[in-house]
Amino acid sequence: MIALMSAPITLYGIPNCDTVRKARAWLAVRGVEVAFHDFKKHGVPPDQLQRWIAAVGWERLLNRQGTTWRKLDAATQASVHDAASAAALLMRQPSAIKRPVVEWSAGGVTVGFAPDDWQQRVG
Repeated sequence: MIALMSAPITLYGIPNCDTVRKARAWLAVRGVEVAFHDFKKHGVPPDQLQRWIAAVGWERLLNRQGTTWRKLDAATQASVHDAASAAALLMRQPSAIKRPVVEWSAGGVTVGFAPDDWQQRVG
């Protein structure tokens, strides 16, 4: 099934992330047009980061399970306690963002790969 969308969705992430690869492959199989934003090459767009935090919350956006977070020293980890401190860290350490972040053409932002939810979004 090819999903007809008025504008492509934007998928934000890192190309060598397994979850991002799965998400991109899932969308490709369904013929969904996707613009990919590579955090490593293009950084984190500050305006989008603020929108994501407003939409899903900084706690959901911050990947405390990932290698980047675990490699941070205890003082840095402890300094992340609200949206502003999380945003500052995520701007410096884009790999600490849970991936993928998706901005859907119909509106809304999701974090992580959720095929059931995505199927409803792409039709």
